[in-house]
Amino acid sequence: MAGGTEAFPDLGKHCQFSGCHQLDFLPFKCQACHKVFCLEHKSCKSHECPKPEHNSRRVIICEICSTSIEITGKEDQEKIILEIHVKSGNCDPRKKKKPTCPVRRCKETLTFSNRTVCKACGLEVCLKHRFPADHACKQASSSVPAAARAGWNDKFLAAFHLRNGKDCGKSGRPSSPTTPSLKAY
Repeated sequence: MAGGTEAFPDLGKHCQFSGCHQLDFLPFKCQACHKVFCLEHKSCKSHECPKPEHNSRRVIICEICSTSIEITGKEDQEKIILEIHVKSGNCDPRKKKKPTCPVRRCKETLTFSNRTVCKACGLEVCLKHRFPADHACKQASSSVPAAARAGWNDKFLAAFHLRNGKDCGKSGRPSSPTTPSLKAY
């Protein structure tokens, strides 16, 4: 089937997927079967390519040591490559152990999306124990000064007593007896 339109016969190509044959002005050429496809059928899976493994890259995970191994080629090679990996001496079952949350009685596995580092003590914990109070953070209580731990009312009263009865903004002039005074209860 020729591509293009009546005015421009060399412009575009028709999709070679059976049942589609859509005229596409930006066609895709499959690297495996070398046929031309439209946007909808460009992937090997969508056009049922007979050679889908051509230049495909996949990663398999070793069941023994949780090491990721990159594979280019057919699925038949998966087992062979895993056997070569096991026999190579790089496959160590001790590597498989995943880190867990160090909080007592917590057995949560620390993954990429389930871990955080405490800013106060630097301990790596799960999201359930991310707050210093949840993982008995030793640095949290000593790093906060006593004035910061005090309530806002205590801070206000301390600042008020430091003024020694002087009015704000009138430090150069004596206060008149008609000025109302502020009392804290």
